[in-house]
Amino acid sequence: MTVVKYIVSAIYIIICIALIIIATIQTKDANGGSEAIMGSSTSNFYEKNKGRTKEGKMKRSTVTLGIIFIVMTIVLGIINVM
Repeated sequence: MTVVKYIVSAIYIIICIALIIIATIQTKDANGGSEAIMGSSTSNFYEKNKGRTKEGKMKRSTVTLGIIFIVMTIVLGIINVM
């Protein structure tokens, strides 16, 4: 069980470092919460294809790494209890 704990811990550290790097590289979203309140114009080409841009891919990877981070935290907590 000790070997599994070390392997999961190493993967967890790699995910943490990747999440920190990707989060700091991202550009700041200027609209922020005002876009959610006032609505945004989704009729232009950029808004419809925002997920295909570099910023869209970085946001998607940040969310994915965040979810993996949460799951790995729970797994490490369970492994440490055993």
